[in-house]
Amino acid sequence: MLLTLPSEEELYAALLDRDPQFDGTAWVGVKTTGIFCRLTCPARKPKKKNCRWFATPADGLAAGFRPCKRCDPLMNRSDPLISDLITALNADPAYRWTESALIARGYDPSTVRRTFKRNLGMTFLDLARQRRLAEGFVTLQDGARVIDAQVAAGFESPTAFRDAFGRWLGVKPSQLPENAYLKAHWFQSPLGPMIAVADRHSLHLLEFADRKALPKELQRLYQKVPIGIGCFDLHELVTDQIIQFMNGTRMTFEVPLTLHGSPFVKEVWRRLQTIKAGETRTYGALAQELGRPSAARAVARANGANKIAIIIPCHRVLGADGTLTGYGGGLWRKDRLITLERSFLKKDPS
Repeated sequence: MLLTLPSEEELYAALLDRDPQFDGTAWVGVKTTGIFCRLTCPARKPKKKNCRWFATPADGLAAGFRPCKRCDPLMNRSDPLISDLITALNADPAYRWTESALIARGYDPSTVRRTFKRNLGMTFLDLARQRRLAEGFVTLQDGARVIDAQVAAGFESPTAFRDAFGRWLGVKPSQLPENAYLKAHWFQSPLGPMIAVADRHSLHLLEFADRKALPKELQRLYQKVPIGIGCFDLHELVTDQIIQFMNGTRMTFEVPLTLHGSPFVKEVWRRLQTIKAGETRTYGALAQELGRPSAARAVARANGANKIAIIIPCHRVLGADGTLTGYGGGLWRKDRLITLERSFLKKDPS
């Protein structure tokens, strides 16, 4: 859960004054640069409208921001373990850290895990993975050469990076249009990296990056409308609301959607959106609500074909016996989402 922060006015005043009492208790993300900092950072101060505020470094990373290289918001110089590992991570963000690598450096992995979780809100291995993926994707979004993005992401070769990116978007990076109507934006959520595809006005696709069906979904969408890489204001809206949801501070969404499917499939997806957080349905019950009691299997297929995760809550549909059934993002995520929503409902039944 997010910690309580002071008002934006107080935080922005502290940022302008570089107030040391906020060091280690609040962080600022700058929308125009994609970087987050300490409030005491010596860098040039952003405009207030371009600021986002975080209670932990993990929140900044989860929102897709990269740590500032000047003030190093991840560093905790009072703890030599954190200081040593963050220094090593900064020296080589592409390095693939493992528990064996921590042991080789003289650390107990469980101690490292607890220390980072307590101080930064996430484990060191999760932090290292996020840094590697984010560096690669952001490098590519900034228009750098493919080889630069490959190196930043830590892939073993340019070919490996092209293949990985091709699996996500169905096209090689060199073939992506610069002024595409649709743009794909990568961001890190508390449940793993996600890809959002949107135009300036509505969301077309939102999936976890490791979903097996993602490549085919992107290829079908690309055949209709070419997809580039970048970030519209709508991507920021989606990112903000998804992270708020996963942190338990939002249970509804205000995101315009464009649905790609047959009339029946769209009807199922719209019905899914009427299932409130904390509630679940079976496929049979959903078919009954649609006035098609014999169409439970068709409803299940439409549910599985959903291309907008979380916002169209296909995770709220269970098997006939109430057990968890297939979920493209993984059953462990489905369980986490349902548990989150039920706990939220207990706190606020309204």
